[in-house]
Amino acid sequence: MDRLLKGGLAVGGAALAAGVLRRALNPKPRYEVWERRPYGEFPNRVLVLGGGFGGYTAAYTLCDLTRDRDDIGVMLISKENYFTFWPMVPAIISSDIDTRNVAQPLRRALIQVGASFRRASVESIDYERKVVTAEGQEFPYDHLVVSLGAQPAFFGIPGVEEHSFKMRGVYDAEAIRNRVIERFEEATLARGEVLESKLTFVVIGGGATGVETAAELHTLIHEALTPDYPNVNADRVRIILLEGGSNILQELDPALRRAAHSRLVSRRIEVMTGVLAQEVTENCVKLKDGREIPTENVIWTAGGRPNAKVKELDLPLTQRDGVKVDRYLRVEERPDVWALGDCAAIPAAEENGKNLVPPTAQAALQEGKALAKNILAVIDGRSEDLIPFEYRPLGQMVELGSRFAVNEVMGVKFSGLLGALFWRAAYLVRLESPQSKARVAADWLVALLFQPAVTEIRGPQA
Repeated sequence: MDRLLKGGLAVGGAALAAGVLRRALNPKPRYEVWERRPYGEFPNRVLVLGGGFGGYTAAYTLCDLTRDRDDIGVMLISKENYFTFWPMVPAIISSDIDTRNVAQPLRRALIQVGASFRRASVESIDYERKVVTAEGQEFPYDHLVVSLGAQPAFFGIPGVEEHSFKMRGVYDAEAIRNRVIERFEEATLARGEVLESKLTFVVIGGGATGVETAAELHTLIHEALTPDYPNVNADRVRIILLEGGSNILQELDPALRRAAHSRLVSRRIEVMTGVLAQEVTENCVKLKDGREIPTENVIWTAGGRPNAKVKELDLPLTQRDGVKVDRYLRVEERPDVWALGDCAAIPAAEENGKNLVPPTAQAALQEGKALAKNILAVIDGRSEDLIPFEYRPLGQMVELGSRFAVNEVMGVKFSGLLGALFWRAAYLVRLESPQSKARVAADWLVALLFQPAVTEIRGPQA
């Protein structure tokens, strides 16, 4: 009986502890649904367009700053109902991280801090009436935040858009993984008699995204697929990284660039610098020096540009189509309209005013926090308290597989396994969703114990 009692107490204690932990990790919304005033009834309405790093951070920060107030309503409109944690997107290719853990729920996170959310595509803006039309419905605003992100830039190179994958989000990473698996299935059916172009994978663009994509392709092919496809000669598989500049990762310290280059080469990834793509066809990449690379698998990561949607919204634009803003992130010639993130041309702190803030995730995070404070200052009639945005780069971290990264953080440079551990710890902390943090940590723990398992989920049409 005594043993039974102790067992019961142990089980009860464990259940109680689990309940407390669950409540801690899943906080109740700041306002109960039935108590919240509809967004349209607030005297000061802030409407945010876009759910990326900039838009999400602006909405979240503004809610956090006004947690004890009932005069400011915040709504975010995004074409997707999830927030993409971009630093981890390439890891989807190798299945190092599950897709759902990179795509974090926007609606839940915003509702918990008191904001409203609508999944819709923006159609037009009436600046006189202060109304945004999305999916046929009108959404009023007193302050409008434009944060519509970016899209790939192809620089006029023929065939890129038609014949290459683009790294625009989680769905692209999944599509790339499925293409690799499909090629291995084809090679197995062909009993080795397969064209070189089918087993050659070309990544165009030697920035952080391109380097990480090439590294994840290697992990997928040589650590996950090769053991499952003994009939496919892994030595026939080529991964090629093309960069038009003289070095990959040009924004990093030269020593870190060399370390990254050596790591890629040691993993049989062919790094070609100083070469430009002239044309991409369905079965090859033509280079400007006259060479051709036979391939049916091209991944484009070479550049981005502001979302083309901003052209349709009658906003003042630069020659490169970025929304013109001042140093306070206010849109020129558009009262009560603000812009940030990859779609905005934000002047840097330099006196000449010619340089712009880079379109990076860490810049968008800083912009979102600064913009929320400036909007609040205007609402409260404190325009003299507006603070000019000044970007403070904290460094850059690039992961090349699960056991190697090159990092430059606040002037400190380090690489290797230590770099990979720091990369993972730093980004794990930055994940917004507690569930995502737990699941990503679990993904990494499982990867230490088991060989990666990858599958291609095909629709009925296949």
